[in-house]
Amino acid sequence: MGLFSHKISRDELKEGDHIYSWRNAYIYSHHGIYIGDEKVIHFTRGGGLEFGTGTILDKIIEISIPNHGGRDNNCLNCGDKSNLKLGGVISSCLDCFLAGGSLCRFEYSASPSIFLAKRGGTCTIAPSDSSDEVISRAKFLFLRNGFGEYDLLDNNCEDFAIYCKTGLFVLSVATKFGSSGQANSVSAAGSVVSLTLKVLGVKKKSSGGQEDSMVSVVNQVISSTVKYVVPGFGGLALAEYGHYCIGRLFYDIGMRKDACKVPVEELVAFGEQ
Repeated sequence: MGLFSHKISRDELKEGDHIYSWRNAYIYSHHGIYIGDEKVIHFTRGGGLEFGTGTILDKIIEISIPNHGGRDNNCLNCGDKSNLKLGGVISSCLDCFLAGGSLCRFEYSASPSIFLAKRGGTCTIAPSDSSDEVISRAKFLFLRNGFGEYDLLDNNCEDFAIYCKTGLFVLSVATKFGSSGQANSVSAAGSVVSLTLKVLGVKKKSSGGQEDSMVSVVNQVISSTVKYVVPGFGGLALAEYGHYCIGRLFYDIGMRKDACKVPVEELVAFGEQ
């Protein structure tokens, strides 16, 4: 697939693949599980619901709505769903899922070096379960619409696909971000900004989480070491890049200590309580 590109042809698709398609000039990607017969199960907020953020994030969420480039275009495979609130876990044809974008396959069991070389939201260190397990989880969540309420940062389409592939779920209520690589890249970048402000003398309250503490210790080591070897602005920039990489690595679902295997029946039952 190449170091930086995960594009594949339709002939390469396999049942149980975690696939995604970039939206809006590669700003955001929409993720789902391919189950065969040109069908994809995925998780979306939907066009019939209020987005509610009042920001550009609303537009980013809106473009994940499955269509062929317009809300008024009915799909011959999916039928007329204009009267439905297309929210939650849904099934659509591959064309509707892609919405005109390229077909890409998410990579699992990536090495740390490959993981850090690639953009967030394209791979994970975590291994994938068998295709039968993946499809079973996706279909169960589709039938029960059981993945909770869509949230761009905390519970999104990538979180859904990663759970279907691995069965891993972040249980810590103190953790703001889920397993999404896109959201965790934002979190890692935020940690860099926080550390930079600290270097500049601006104090910020700590969240007190164990992983935050671990990342903080590593960040401090990187800062002191790199700035000693490479003084000045270049050293600061290099140190900040190191902080970002370490943050992404610690937040990845394959590395997190607050992620564990959760059977899909228990996940749905917990969400219904």
